[in-house]
Amino acid sequence: MFAGRMLGDGAAIDPLGTTLHAPCDGQVLTLHAGGHAITLRGEGGVELLMHIGIDTVQLGGSGFTAKVAVGDMVTRGQPLIDFDLDALVQAAPSLMTPIIVTNGDAFRIVDRTGGRAVAVGDPLLTLEPLGAVAVDTQASGGERVVADVRVPLAHGIHARPAARIGEVAKGFAATCWLAKNGTEARTSGAVGLLGLGIRHGDTISVIASGPDAAQAVTALVDLIEGGMGEGVGEVPAAPIAAPPPAQPVDLPEGQLAGTLAAPGFAIGTARWLRVADIAVPVDGQGPGVEAARLDSALAAVRDRLSAEDGTHAGATIRAAHIAFLDDPELRKAADRDVGAGRDAGHAWRQATRAQAEVLRSLGDARLAERADDLLDLERQVLRELTGAADDALAFAPGTILLADDLLPSQVMALDPACVVGLVVERGGPTSHVAILAATMGLPALVAVGAPLNEVADGATLILDADNGVLHVAPDDATLAEARTRMERRAADRAAALAQAAEHCVTADGVRIEAFANLGSVEDAVVAMANGAEGSGLLRTEFLFLERDTAPDAAEQAALYGNIAATLEGRPLIVRLLDVGGDKPASYLPIAPEENPALGLRGIRVALAMPDILEAQLRGILSVQPVGQCRIMVPMVASVDEITAVRAVVDRLRVEMDITERVEVGIMVETPAAAVTSATLAAHADFLSIGTNDLTQYALAMDRGNPAVAGGVDGLHPAVLQLIAHTTDGAKRHGRWVGVCGGLASDRLAVPLLIGLGITELSASPRFVPELKALVRRLDTAACHRLALRALAASSPREVRAMAREFCQELAA
Repeated sequence: MFAGRMLGDGAAIDPLGTTLHAPCDGQVLTLHAGGHAITLRGEGGVELLMHIGIDTVQLGGSGFTAKVAVGDMVTRGQPLIDFDLDALVQAAPSLMTPIIVTNGDAFRIVDRTGGRAVAVGDPLLTLEPLGAVAVDTQASGGERVVADVRVPLAHGIHARPAARIGEVAKGFAATCWLAKNGTEARTSGAVGLLGLGIRHGDTISVIASGPDAAQAVTALVDLIEGGMGEGVGEVPAAPIAAPPPAQPVDLPEGQLAGTLAAPGFAIGTARWLRVADIAVPVDGQGPGVEAARLDSALAAVRDRLSAEDGTHAGATIRAAHIAFLDDPELRKAADRDVGAGRDAGHAWRQATRAQAEVLRSLGDARLAERADDLLDLERQVLRELTGAADDALAFAPGTILLADDLLPSQVMALDPACVVGLVVERGGPTSHVAILAATMGLPALVAVGAPLNEVADGATLILDADNGVLHVAPDDATLAEARTRMERRAADRAAALAQAAEHCVTADGVRIEAFANLGSVEDAVVAMANGAEGSGLLRTEFLFLERDTAPDAAEQAALYGNIAATLEGRPLIVRLLDVGGDKPASYLPIAPEENPALGLRGIRVALAMPDILEAQLRGILSVQPVGQCRIMVPMVASVDEITAVRAVVDRLRVEMDITERVEVGIMVETPAAAVTSATLAAHADFLSIGTNDLTQYALAMDRGNPAVAGGVDGLHPAVLQLIAHTTDGAKRHGRWVGVCGGLASDRLAVPLLIGLGITELSASPRFVPELKALVRRLDTAACHRLALRALAASSPREVRAMAREFCQELAA
């Protein structure tokens, strides 16, 4: 393949060192999952493939360590991939490393170094541009012929299969493409094919346009299905990264399982939202014209986002979108394609999708969810460029909206008076879509998986988001029961709201504090209207993100003071800055991490940047009256972290002449904190359990990954045992324990949490009245007996069945 120049001309290096370096400045286009091959777009638009060794794809990544990621900008001489020279010598047929110019239709090699040793930085190839690349036009070849094929190749389409596909396609007059997830690449461009990231088990489209298009498609499908000698069936038959969540084996006919994104219950009619990609040409009217068009479109979208009103959640999301619009690297990538003669829309799409792929490849669910925001922006800018109509988002009353995925702008455009619920095939519970759905009061399920596609438009649905179930085409009896339940819920909600101002006390007289999780002054207003007795979690990240510098102590004090005043003296527990990992701030020097969820985040960031920590503590301590604001330390894993924060607080109290003691507590989000709760409680004034992170860390399941999201349940017996261990440890030092994670807003979880010794529940503001009403019906002794049974259960499903039966008896 290489010697025959099937991928293009170039040079080959016999490596003596252990690192592959960038031969020129450029951007990383692709990085093979096996770590052995990488492509760059370099100076002048040259596309280079570097392939370490021969047949090294068979090693499955063993011996290779990537130093860069897709989308990174690199400079000449920068390390790209480290490799174990000794191990590869023994395992690979050859270490000869080809450096290939894959777009040979745009460049010609006029000089090359050969037959001698070279060092990093020495000249290797001298290229001469051949002029503009030939424009691909469908018009010359007629209509496109398309066929889908499932890729059986064990290692997907890497360099060798890409070359074979290109060679076969050359035998036809038709122009040929492969497409995956709406993105196409010409078969004549190996880099483009590699950039599709086609893996074993993927279903792709084979496309051709021309006089012999049908024959070309048939030949390429046969070639791919035949495996090309690459090994078939040597890895699982479906991609591990994102299969649909397993539907519970005992789920009745006509029911689908999903992951709770926003609580609630709704009856409605299925309506599908299917949105096609906006068509844009590849080549433009010249760099000057296209640059001006892109400037105008970006400015128009930015102005519209800045001018729109709405909820705090919507404003936060729009601010994030504006930050993406102003990202210089994103614009630089688009400008590079515009400068090469591409249409502004095509350049913007390529730039946003490349960056979205980078976010998805980082291994962190919440960063992957931010990729949806980039795709949202892609669509908004393309509408400005093409004049395409807005997505048709007007639906009849009583609609339960179904989609393979949803964009934040689409959710913000929905009318809650007509759309009563959302069900999404993909998505994650911490996405902006989930946040918006909860803010709008729309029950929502995500990560339902491929079975959702079988639901017909117009079908009657019962969406029970609280229990993670979608009932499809229920019979008359089930539907009547659901309507009765809806009426009862509405009546219960009205009654709960009428009593929302009363204290939260169990039926046997035990005081439970009903607090609300807040992220703004607006949230505090809603919390007060719903009877919240304080705030168990004030998220402060929104003050720090989407800006160029950190807020100073005065700015923070003003905001915390406004929220405290809105709460009219009620407790306000302020969580210290929890950035890093899924919530990066541009001005904080946090290097890229292989696993952000386990890296520099939470209190680790604050302790590594003492100026940030001190400014925030000064802001909190400035709020009057002193003591209304309590301090909560996130992501604690050791005593050293809480004592370090306590020492700064005590020093600042002396400097600020504060005599009152200010409570400092911790969030229990790591199994380490739960297991050592007795030790930590000796140094903390209170403990609050963040059940979302505690669950995913305890179960080693990423709650945003559709492959496992169905198994991420805070009522897993292992999680309940960690909660029990936390309350037992806290009791030894007389400390109270609260829950500020998702379980506090889960009706089935509330009796269990009280039975385990939780005395404070901080829920979403609108759930507080129902939380209080539920607690008033509970007997703590009965809750304790339920909790003991749950601790001995074998699965979260068994626990939920126990809790559901318990709650049904309460309502009887």
